[in-house]
Amino acid sequence: MKPRVAAIGVLSFLLLAAACTGESPADSETSIVLQSDGPVVRQDDANVVEPETVEPRSFAGTDPAPEFPEGLDWLNVARPIELADLRGKVVLLDFWTYGCINCIHIIPDLKRLELQYPDELVIIGVHSAKFSNEGETDNIRSIVARYDIEHPVVNDKDFLVWQLWGTRAWPTLVLIDPDGNIVGGHSGEGIYGIFQPVIDSIVEEFDSAGRLDRTPLRLVLEKDAIPDSVLSFPGKVLADESGGRLFVADTNHHRILVTDLATGEVLDVVGSGAPGYADGAFELSQFDQPQGMALSSDGRILYVADTGSHSIRSLDLVNRDVSTLLGTGDQALSYPPLPGLGPDLAISSPWDVVLDGTTLYIAMAGSHQIWSLNLENSAARWYVGTGRESTVNGLRLEAELAQPSALVVLRNGSIAFADSESSSIRYAESGDGGVTGVLAGTDVDLFDFGDVDGAGTAARLQHPLGIEYAEGALWVADTYNSKIKRLDPETGVIESWSGGDQGWADGSGSGASFSEPGGLSYAGGLLYVADTNNHAIRIIDLSTGDVTTRILYGIEHFPSVIDDGIGVVHFGDLTVAPGAGAIVLDVKLPPGYKINDVAPFSMSWDTVGVALDEGNRSIVSPQFPLTLVANLAAGSVAADLTIYYCTTDAEALCFIERVRLEANIIVEAGASSTIELQHAIADPGL
Repeated sequence: MKPRVAAIGVLSFLLLAAACTGESPADSETSIVLQSDGPVVRQDDANVVEPETVEPRSFAGTDPAPEFPEGLDWLNVARPIELADLRGKVVLLDFWTYGCINCIHIIPDLKRLELQYPDELVIIGVHSAKFSNEGETDNIRSIVARYDIEHPVVNDKDFLVWQLWGTRAWPTLVLIDPDGNIVGGHSGEGIYGIFQPVIDSIVEEFDSAGRLDRTPLRLVLEKDAIPDSVLSFPGKVLADESGGRLFVADTNHHRILVTDLATGEVLDVVGSGAPGYADGAFELSQFDQPQGMALSSDGRILYVADTGSHSIRSLDLVNRDVSTLLGTGDQALSYPPLPGLGPDLAISSPWDVVLDGTTLYIAMAGSHQIWSLNLENSAARWYVGTGRESTVNGLRLEAELAQPSALVVLRNGSIAFADSESSSIRYAESGDGGVTGVLAGTDVDLFDFGDVDGAGTAARLQHPLGIEYAEGALWVADTYNSKIKRLDPETGVIESWSGGDQGWADGSGSGASFSEPGGLSYAGGLLYVADTNNHAIRIIDLSTGDVTTRILYGIEHFPSVIDDGIGVVHFGDLTVAPGAGAIVLDVKLPPGYKINDVAPFSMSWDTVGVALDEGNRSIVSPQFPLTLVANLAAGSVAADLTIYYCTTDAEALCFIERVRLEANIIVEAGASSTIELQHAIADPGL
């Protein structure tokens, strides 16, 4: 079937440089996204001009939108959607793939539109996967939860919807009016200023004609099915052997955890847990999807690539204070971002950092470059890459990268980096005449990927996001293959070292399982792994190959806004005999789970009339039911419980159950002398 949309309606399908296609800014034509009687957006060399205000016109389409094919998997809804069900709604289709940084960049704009038109607009994500791993519905489910996507998403892994609409690039968006007709579309970033005026005009036009339906769409959000856990999609780790610390980017909790390297105890928490951009004291500061970290030589300052706020943050671990080194908190409007100074300079999606002396190197995934930041004078500049997305090698500043996402400095001063969208491990030599090259993976194009061990360009990877140098080798988190691989930097030979099928299992070699691991760090013979989709930290003993799971505990001592969702169970009125008695507290776990024997169970009591001995305490490996000695009288009791539990077979993910048990106490002679409180934890459904 030929494309249906390319020349239809008011919006134009003109490709912008920001689309994930490998096109460079120089190859992009100036884009008039709407005709002269609508908003205009221009892309001039390196600056984006805001939309001009013009008089609206009728934006009703004339060509009917094609229906979705049957048999596709849908997320965030109870059943598949048909466009016919959405008559009376403005519909915006978002063609995306979850490894594409440009697709990630427009998520805030989509959320902004959803907030502005909550009952008039329905956004439908059409996930047409670039990588085979991205086509798995369960992986899309994870990413939908990870990026807090609250609109329907259809898995278009076979490109049926893509071909039906004649789509050419990620991201591409298509607008449909309430009559089910195509208005037009656009490819690239910066979509709010393009679509908002058109949506506004459509809403006004159809509302005045009585053809707008504001009935809310019923959603069943994927994120609501994910149980609470200590970590949420951790992206990176950093081991500090001399300081005995392991830093964890708790990415979807929007915070940094400082943990004991040997025990897993949480020593400190940086960030309130609310996504945002705010400097200040640890508990008040805010981050947005933090990723890579680097530590100063004295162990005092932690540098963090705060990806979602497009900034580099500085964490003073002694004074417990956060400041910004680079970035304004907003994505740069220029593409690629221009060099400049410190916090006055806007940048785009930094994903990792590595420190070499007084220079901080930055994997600037959003502009397909590596940057350098001089910590002495705050000057930031391009170090590798033109900003065009491709696989071209050559002189550092003439090379073309594809979403670099992890960095490591080698002994000779060169930088090795995981170039995720080209599925390769590349290097950049230092010095003015330094060049780039490929250590392992493709150097052909952005669609040449796989899972093949071998030497140099004969090997194949799939969207690697992590890299570390240790024991004479480069260790690679081959993310979409859910494997850890060993790369010999001298020969270019890369081989699978740990991990088999995607999943979760401790063990050795291919007997261990990971799920999209994103970060690596080495200390004392151990390789620490941020196992992102398993919400866990894994440890590989490089001498034996054995993989274990690190259990983190003590997080309950650092309350944050993410703890506000505590459940409450009301027991109503309980009648007991006055005087000496007891409270019996019982916790029931679902089949296949057990109380975590490392992270302590904690309880805090608030009572009126009832006196408790040793009520507030933490207990490692509690044996339920617990009996607490009490003196009973009329009043009330309330218990705040924090319960850590895990699966009995793998002892893997440490789930958290936070609940408040409440009861009113009535006294009556001859009644029981025991208050019985029981809480049954629901099956997480994993």
